[in-house]
Amino acid sequence: MYKLHTDHFNLYQSFSSTRSFSIDPERNCFLKDGEPFQYVSGSIHYSRVPRSYWRDRLNKMYMSGLNAVQVYVPWNFHEQVQGVYEFDGERDVEYFLNLANQTGLLVILRPGPYICAEWEMGGLPAWLLHNPNIILRSADSDYLQAVSNWMAVLLTKLRPWLYQNGGNIISVQVENEYGSYFACDYNYLRHLRTLFRFFLGEDVVLFTTDGNTDKELVCGTLEGLYATIDFGTDTNITTAFRRQRRFEPKGPLVNSEFYTGWLDHWGDKHAAVETQKVSRMLEDMLSLGASVNMYMFEGGTNFGYWNGAFRSVVTSYDYNAPLSEAGDPTDKLLAIRDVINGDVELNHGCFCKIKPHKHFHGLLDTLCPQGPVQSHHPLTFEEMKHYYGFMLYRTVLPRNLPEPTPLISPMNGIHDRAYVSVNGVYQGMMERDVTLVMNVTGRAGDQLDMVVENMGRVNFGNKINDYKGLLGNLILGNDVLTDWLIFSLDIDVMIATGWPQAGGVDVPPEPKSEGGRGPAVYSGTLQPTGLAWDTFIKLNGWTKGQVWINGVNLGRYWPQRGPQQTLYVPGSLLSPTVPNNITVLELENAPEHGRVLFMDRPQLNNTRAQS
Repeated sequence: MYKLHTDHFNLYQSFSSTRSFSIDPERNCFLKDGEPFQYVSGSIHYSRVPRSYWRDRLNKMYMSGLNAVQVYVPWNFHEQVQGVYEFDGERDVEYFLNLANQTGLLVILRPGPYICAEWEMGGLPAWLLHNPNIILRSADSDYLQAVSNWMAVLLTKLRPWLYQNGGNIISVQVENEYGSYFACDYNYLRHLRTLFRFFLGEDVVLFTTDGNTDKELVCGTLEGLYATIDFGTDTNITTAFRRQRRFEPKGPLVNSEFYTGWLDHWGDKHAAVETQKVSRMLEDMLSLGASVNMYMFEGGTNFGYWNGAFRSVVTSYDYNAPLSEAGDPTDKLLAIRDVINGDVELNHGCFCKIKPHKHFHGLLDTLCPQGPVQSHHPLTFEEMKHYYGFMLYRTVLPRNLPEPTPLISPMNGIHDRAYVSVNGVYQGMMERDVTLVMNVTGRAGDQLDMVVENMGRVNFGNKINDYKGLLGNLILGNDVLTDWLIFSLDIDVMIATGWPQAGGVDVPPEPKSEGGRGPAVYSGTLQPTGLAWDTFIKLNGWTKGQVWINGVNLGRYWPQRGPQQTLYVPGSLLSPTVPNNITVLELENAPEHGRVLFMDRPQLNNTRAQS
């Protein structure tokens, strides 16, 4: 792979001295190789699209008439553990850039360090929260050191891909929508400007992007960084670009995020933006000579635990974009293509039977082989250095509770949902901001288990210091619960190795009296059909949980909350010749029928589950 990258640069070495990309303040435009240039671009996130589909998506973008793509680099996707950098496989950003270049697409790079993007913690790594006093996105010395270390790695890797160096990156964003953040710390922006110039050189076009208000542009812009704006179809174009002109009197008009759709939260209707409004407004901006990036052109999927939160974002990041979550053209794409210049069925109605395995409390030797950590008081996910997914907190009831007794989170300290069992019998659920009290019965010494789910860290605003787990003491009646055993549940690691379908690990189901309530693992297989096409899995009657196909975490399902009713299954994950393993972690209540359905199209706009 790296040999390929090297050859690519050698190819352009003799031409790099003549390649340039800059801003012409006199003609109010970009200059590419000395000639006026206007880009029409679309956003795509390599972290939300399987690597095997990158070329397909980029080709479709190019064939739609785009001449550039805009790309975020999520810091936490590449440095999940401090000092351990991952740039291979699904994280090979250089391979993505190379494919874009082969396709004929220029790149507008947005490397953060903060990206928002409805992505977990806005792209910032959770290990930053090891320091409880850190002030994120500011000139805080600890934060700046972490940012500097990361950018030294990332920008050094990407510098050869700058257009003037023979690559296809024409401009680089510094931070992201900083004017929307409370800090308004110009020293922080100055540090980033210095950092980017040091590693990328003086010739690269550096820019900022902010919302269409004076306050956002005041705090988000800095001399030496070209100020662009973002807005959607609900905004007057003339008013918006007039505001940009107040901060950038000369240079190209740029809408860095023209919203083709919008994101979804659990419990909302699926967002939609009218095709006619998008195409008409795009045409108007392009006719003004503005450069426009459509956010999103393809949204993709929040696989695994990567969704962001203020209110938790759904697994699908379809975004009502011109290319669907599965990369299929939509009417919106056809309309956009007209401005600037089929679904295939799989297993329609195919049911798959899922069988139960033990509940979490019976699987701890498998899911937490290293054993628990003992602590007088609860520890957070961050303190346990277990940043995503699930942890189990265990203690005992301090006294007899013959009558229902309130279990209380007095400081709203359950982040984000806790599934409570006593002696393995499910009692109910507690939820951040929603359910802070529930009743418990039992006898002194009974085992109290709480499986706590991280639903995604806040990705926007002043609460991105979003710790997970039990953040404080719990009170049971008049007693403060202490002496906890805390288990980091490595369910993803185990499933990636073939568990629970692998031989020798199948276990009998729980006693009938417990039924299907509470966190439990279920598994089954989808028989091969000789084909491996995209499909969508629907979980009728299931409540809330997580799904893996052949060891890959597809993300969360929550049909009772909606609007999303199906999860996207890329065909690249499926085998056409051997049985495909399906693993379901149901957190609340599994249906008796134990079936899942594979469909040929998504259902993203149902606020209640449908059969």
